Amino acid sequence: MGNKVVTFTEQQLEDYQDCTFFTRKEILRVFKRFREVNPELVPKRMTENQAHTIAVPVEEIEKLPELKENPFKRRICQVFSHDGSGNLTFEDFLDMMSVFSEAAPRDIKAWYAFRIYDLDDDMFIGRDDLLEATRLLTKGELHPQEREDIVTSVLDEADVDGDGRLSFMDFEHVVVRAPDFLSTFHIRV
Repeated sequence: MGNKVVTFTEQQLEDYQDCTFFTRKEILRVFKRFREVNPELVPKRMTENQAHTIAVPVEEIEKLPELKENPFKRRICQVFSHDGSGNLTFEDFLDMMSVFSEAAPRDIKAWYAFRIYDLDDDMFIGRDDLLEATRLLTKGELHPQEREDIVTSVLDEADVDGDGRLSFMDFEHVVVRAPDFLSTFHIRV
């Protein structure tokens, strides 16, 4: 028996369960992962306030094995951080891990994937967003004309209303038809 550290109150755990796709055990596992990123900054026992005020710097979050090779790692952190900085509180981190979990539904995953690709935050994935995404995905190995050709092809296929950019509905229409989307938009807890 003895000296078990209580990380969260029962109410906090219930609240986290209600707003994520995790069980209590998974929430505690996510917290353990979050704390391991910076144990000096993140206390073993979180007060209610600390869960949404103590933020681990984006540079440290990006080093997680699941993110370090992802060309969108900085953008992923920005999308999930409550202030857009990329620095993540535990609640931000929990949201991110929940969206990337196997239990998260396709529509939630699609919304966040859209937000990640919408690099200029204008609620559309435009030509510039697609050019930058293509550059990131190919590690800059394509010539500018090759990237332009890819972007033109993507827009020709996915831009349903012909306005030269992808709305969330355009994007979701493509994602629904992608059989590997759910398995690739995933982080194991």
